[in-house]
Amino acid sequence: MIKSMTGFGRSEYNDGKRNIIVEIKTVNHRYADISVRMPRRYSFVEDKVKNTIKEKIKRGKIDVSIMVENLTENDVNIKLNTMIAQQYYDNLKELQSQFDVTGDITLQYLAGMPDVLKAIPDVDDEEEMTKCILQPVRDAAANLESMRMVEGEKLAQDLMMRADIIKDLVDQIEERAELVPKAYTEKLKERIQELIGNSVTVPEDRILVEAAIFADKCNITEELTRLNSHMDQMKSIIEKSSQPDGKKLDFLVQEMNREANTIGSKANDITVTNLMLQVKAEIEKIREQVQNIE
Repeated sequence: MIKSMTGFGRSEYNDGKRNIIVEIKTVNHRYADISVRMPRRYSFVEDKVKNTIKEKIKRGKIDVSIMVENLTENDVNIKLNTMIAQQYYDNLKELQSQFDVTGDITLQYLAGMPDVLKAIPDVDDEEEMTKCILQPVRDAAANLESMRMVEGEKLAQDLMMRADIIKDLVDQIEERAELVPKAYTEKLKERIQELIGNSVTVPEDRILVEAAIFADKCNITEELTRLNSHMDQMKSIIEKSSQPDGKKLDFLVQEMNREANTIGSKANDITVTNLMLQVKAEIEKIREQVQNIE
């Protein structure tokens, strides 16, 4: 089954000590581009987060948000820096002496000076935190995967429908293409008659030679066969897909466009041209959809 590159997954983890919320958002991208936003103190787990996500997602622009809320008071230690406090005290005493000012240097005043008292996060058990964070990451990735598969199913239905439309248009073009040389021959005879009248007789074999040359130049049988084949290949990829096939489908669309352009340039018939414009419009819609397939 094909998967969309667009999706969103969320998961929440709570073990009584901490609450962890993981959100993963993806959009289309040529490669796997993962960006992780999380508290700096847990950066040691970032590579493992990326590797865990890559197990599920092979292509796309992936934004990961990890929020950690500690529920206990044991995660922060208050540290007293007596050396800094001493320097503040000594400098304040010097100011008093130098400028002959009075005033008390109180404990409350010293404690409020920068870096005298500092809240320092407690050292985490990296192995434990890694397990705690990766659990909701896996769950969020699984939820995202489910959404991408649902969206992929919708894309598959749309692509199959458009492939059927194109095959129907190709059938119409094939029917019309068989009539084009005959129509050209009749028009050629009429044109010659208009130009020279009945005074000169143009050999029938000469007219047939010109018609044969025209028929050869405007022959689009091979291109129509290949275009039909591309539609069958696309259907086969969609129906039997067991791995990311967005790039393969993207290449196939390029081949469809090439055949469509060749047919359009060789057609020499307004009906065929109009039908090909419809084909190209459907191919463009397929191209837009394929851009969002993993």
